[in-house]
Amino acid sequence: MTTLLVIAKEPRPGRVKTRLTPPFTPEQAASLAEAALADTLDTVAATPADRRILVLDGAPGPWLPPGFDVVPQVAGGLDARLAAAFAGCAGPALLIGMDTPQVTPELLSVDLADGDAWFGPAADGGFWALGLATPDPALLRGVPMSTPETGAAQRERLVAAGLRVRDLPELRDVDTADDACAVAALAPGSRFAARLARCTPAVRR
Repeated sequence: MTTLLVIAKEPRPGRVKTRLTPPFTPEQAASLAEAALADTLDTVAATPADRRILVLDGAPGPWLPPGFDVVPQVAGGLDARLAAAFAGCAGPALLIGMDTPQVTPELLSVDLADGDAWFGPAADGGFWALGLATPDPALLRGVPMSTPETGAAQRERLVAAGLRVRDLPELRDVDTADDACAVAALAPGSRFAARLARCTPAVRR
């Protein structure tokens, strides 16, 4: 049973995309996060899978399409939360975040049987996707997260475990205003691009 996982935060002002403020207000940053999450969930919904799971910090909202199971994130660091997400999967699983609204079903339609792990590096040094043919939470626990070396450390953990790692294309996460503009240009027809076009950066006083 192939599972697609999305790990995300409820898009509430002050809780998501805080690096977008400034130049955007917390409300605008949350609105952009909601659009990115909605685009991501729609892409996952359009990708063949036996099960789709939203691993959520917070409560679901109208941005959640049908067809997803929602499970709460566990307490702890990001490595623990990612490990717990994979622990709930009985078969091959691919996990992504809510930060790459430019992702497509083609990128996510990987054959998890063709290799032991799939790794999607992010331009900021992290990773946007991780697929495991046989999910093992130990492959994530203890990996330092949210650093420029996170992606390299995670990939090395996979290699050190003797896994055959296949690489996905590098994508850019939406963390800063520059990221937002670059990603919107890559997906001009997305909700995210439309939402960004309506957001006027706050004037600093």
